[in-house]
Amino acid sequence: MNRRWRHTPVYRPLVDLATMEDRHIILTYRLDRATVQELCAQLEPDLISAIQHTTGISHLVRVLSVLHFLASGSFQATVAIGSGMSQPMFSNVLTRVLSALMTHMRSYIVFSQMDDLATVKADFYATGHIPNIIGATDGTHIAFLPHRTNEQMFRNQKSFHSLNVQMVCLADQYISHVNAKYPRSLHDAFVLRNSSIPYVMSQLQRHRVPFLQEDEPGDGRVTAVEPVDSDEEEAEEEDVYNNNTVILQYFQ
Repeated sequence: MNRRWRHTPVYRPLVDLATMEDRHIILTYRLDRATVQELCAQLEPDLISAIQHTTGISHLVRVLSVLHFLASGSFQATVAIGSGMSQPMFSNVLTRVLSALMTHMRSYIVFSQMDDLATVKADFYATGHIPNIIGATDGTHIAFLPHRTNEQMFRNQKSFHSLNVQMVCLADQYISHVNAKYPRSLHDAFVLRNSSIPYVMSQLQRHRVPFLQEDEPGDGRVTAVEPVDSDEEEAEEEDVYNNNTVILQYFQ
């Protein structure tokens, strides 16, 4: 009597964090060893599922493969091979890990609160000797494939499709705000005005003496800013489309 045995493939991951040098970890994942381990431990409860039991892919390998994908901007198939997965499997893993990351995002990306302002301003002053700075914001362009119905909205001046992503960071490069809702066709000023930053600044104004310099005099809708020119050569080399950075100033 012939029995048909069901063979479950076991993918042998090629990623081993324990054998990697610290410098290699930073180059591969853009995070240090301790941060990678902490992130993997935090995401573990969100990633426990039947997939691990049927494929042998641990949550550690899943997180590491997605971090490498995000850090390198490579193709899914290339990252999948290096992680011991097929491309369809990695696509599924990517969706799950990104969803898990999103659930924890608001615990880490938080705009400066009232109690933190003194420290934030002191850090900026120590860095650039400019008083009353509570954040620096600029836009960057993230390439992606848009839906055909509105693809023209996302086409930038370099003739590829991208999102106009606004970020605010502190003096220690800690990211305190991200706005990734708008296409490249919309100007940076529009993205800033339609983010949560004006509302946050208005809440600060309610508690302190008014406060800000505006990038467009007489336009009361914008609660921000002084442009800081960046090096045009460096901007071109790094494919940065905006030639200025905005600093958020709060005067109390």
